[in-house]
Amino acid sequence: MEELTHMDESGLPQMVDVTGKPDTRREAVARCRVRMKASTFDRLKRGKIEKGDVLAVARLAGIMAAKQTPHIIPLCHPVLIGDIKVEFSLDEDNSTVEITTVVKSTGKTGVEMEALTATAVAALTVYDMCKAVDRGIRIENIRLIRKSGGKSGAIILE
Repeated sequence: MEELTHMDESGLPQMVDVTGKPDTRREAVARCRVRMKASTFDRLKRGKIEKGDVLAVARLAGIMAAKQTPHIIPLCHPVLIGDIKVEFSLDEDNSTVEITTVVKSTGKTGVEMEALTATAVAALTVYDMCKAVDRGIRIENIRLIRKSGGKSGAIILE
């Protein structure tokens, strides 16, 4: 059984010591979908949601969230983020917004949590801005797609 790195010998939570690790180029990609009624999707696509430009606000929310990750995930290291991209793909047939986030850094620890946090918060922002016209919106399948850097190298999950 693998050892839990965020627990000390007594079973108490601890931050992992990364001071001895070398800096490497890191990248993580996360993705999710936001599913809504066709009428809501059409309003979002046409920019007719009363709260404003949903995707522009969601992009900014995702970027801001990535930068705040160590403040909301208790044992997550603060990392110097070099780049954050939050992109949207509109699937008209399924009335979904697919959100893909790419986070890059050079450092001692990965940026998976930053990518996942950015994706989740961008999705929550879409939900918040559209909920007045659609109470049935669903955020689905938040997941890590791939990561690279560090000792484990590239891990491609899909």
